[in-house]
Amino acid sequence: MPFDGIVTKAVTHELSENIIPGRVSKIYQPTASELVMTIRSHGKNHALLLSIHPTYARMHLTHDSFINPKEPPMFCMVLRKHLGGAAVQSIEQDGMERIIIITFQTRNEIGDESEKQLIIELMGKHSNIILINKDNEKIIDRMKHISLSQNRYRTVLPGSEYIRPPEQDKLNPLDITGEDLLRRLDFNAGKIDQQIVHNLTGFSPFIAKEIVHRANLGSTKVYQEKFEELNNSIKLNEFEPAIYRNGREDFHVLNISSIDGMQIPFDSVNDMLDAFYSGKAERDRVKQQAKDLSRFIKTEVSKNERKLKKHQQTLQKAANASHYQKYGELLTAHLHLVKQGDSKVKVIDYYDPDQKEIEIELNPNRTPSENAQRFFKTYQKLKNSKVMVEKEIDKTQEEINYFEQLHQQIEVASVEDIEEIREELREEGYLKKQRTKKHKNKSKNPAPEEFSASDGTVILVGKNNKQNEYLTTKLAHRDEIWLHTKDIPGSHVVIRSQDPDEETLLEAAQLAAYFSKSQNSSAVPVDYTKIRHVKKPNGAKPGYVTYDNQKTIYVTPSVDFVAERRKK
Repeated sequence: MPFDGIVTKAVTHELSENIIPGRVSKIYQPTASELVMTIRSHGKNHALLLSIHPTYARMHLTHDSFINPKEPPMFCMVLRKHLGGAAVQSIEQDGMERIIIITFQTRNEIGDESEKQLIIELMGKHSNIILINKDNEKIIDRMKHISLSQNRYRTVLPGSEYIRPPEQDKLNPLDITGEDLLRRLDFNAGKIDQQIVHNLTGFSPFIAKEIVHRANLGSTKVYQEKFEELNNSIKLNEFEPAIYRNGREDFHVLNISSIDGMQIPFDSVNDMLDAFYSGKAERDRVKQQAKDLSRFIKTEVSKNERKLKKHQQTLQKAANASHYQKYGELLTAHLHLVKQGDSKVKVIDYYDPDQKEIEIELNPNRTPSENAQRFFKTYQKLKNSKVMVEKEIDKTQEEINYFEQLHQQIEVASVEDIEEIREELREEGYLKKQRTKKHKNKSKNPAPEEFSASDGTVILVGKNNKQNEYLTTKLAHRDEIWLHTKDIPGSHVVIRSQDPDEETLLEAAQLAAYFSKSQNSSAVPVDYTKIRHVKKPNGAKPGYVTYDNQKTIYVTPSVDFVAERRKK
């Protein structure tokens, strides 16, 4: 997934057409690495996402919604001060580098017009967003704090002069011909794709391999033609944005012929980038938010698995309780053979049809009678413990199932869902409750995610136990259809119809399979029945239900289907 210099050029060109002229109306910083600016242009609001995430560094218009912190970070407050209401003058790329410069026309503290620039450096883990004064190129603030020990080449601190990242001895493809490139390549050395990357600014290994693929081991002239073919598309802004799927996902703005598999074309570079990164970035945000929960759940599962193992060992020992009763009875019948201080005794086993002798271990510090009573007490203790241990095993297994269900819910959760899972664990006593001020307004009900079937029927999906319980026990009507994966942790799904057609039923089953532990499996069994046949046992944990009168269908979940049916 190369957000290289070519993609940077394409998105810069498209943004210039979409949001210039424009004016900044809102600025938010949802996370430490993401910034969202709402820009009013051509009678519409455009949400411009700037991300310096070490893996997903990018810049594009987005349709995603973000949860903003109650207190904006300091960098966000600085941007609001300097760029709030500012006019967007230009969006430019620095050569073919992954550096974008946005120039704003604004007013300073005394009302005089001034120009500020926001420099977005999209360079993996070295990415940053820097606000500078255009006239003197002094840094006002930066998103990522970099100490002098981390970067000796340049100082990225407020008040310092902005210095571009170090130059590399590379050619700008916009300024050269195919012949210029050939002079830099050594065909006898091989690894032509790597040589192209080392000699051209903005060309990623992804595109270099495409040139080699198109040349197909041809002559130097063929390489020159294929390079110029691609380079002309770049110079003329003739882009063909598409996502490519072949075991993994990739994207680019140039037509890629080296990848076999599914190609999903887009009319807009921004739409392509938004579609490609949306789910991945969301999953990363959820992963960060749920890091402590995942660790806690993993610990609880491990703890209960150890407890279960000990209970099973005790149960196995209890299964041999009759042996202790037998030893006690045999010893009582042969007390005349035992003397004080004996450590063992051989007696005839009259329970054995062959009347064989067996040896019984004794405690030499106890009398023969005390040894017999010890066997009877051990027998009674194990007999009584069997009932208790069986109850503890059931209870421990329920705990394991509960935490495995929470783990599955985190896998498909949004940031909002994570907070509901956290609150559930507080209510169940697993996490400490937070001290919060009492509000007169009651907390809002959980909101299951809404999907739309092909015929328009609404399908609701609970993404955590709070949503599952609210959906099944309060929101759904008695004769609506309820679905859940058979014997597999997953979401409660409800079709808001009393008599859905077969296609709607299959679509709802696909959603139930996708939002379950079997998300990546095929032929997943999904049970369905009416809500009236779904019951929650007294004292059961949130989201746990029993049901009957069910039928089972088998479906294979698909991420594309879920995205298609998700209600916008």
